[in-house]
Amino acid sequence: MDWRTYIHSDPKILLRKPIVKGTRLSVEFILGLFAEGWTEQQVTESYPISPLAIQAVFAFAPGN
Repeated sequence: MDWRTYIHSDPKILLRKPIVKGTRLSVEFILGLFAEGWTEQQVTESYPISPLAIQAVFAFAPGN
């Protein structure tokens, strides 16, 4: 998976933190939800993010 399709940073949005394109949801925030025990279904039902964008978040995450 090429995470660049779904993740980018913009100096005008969240101080250049990596975010999911088309949202103001940072990669850090999404990873934090999973760290707290959220499921993919809970995330996609609560926020405007697709399952493919979630895969991109994990592909982007450091250590992968």
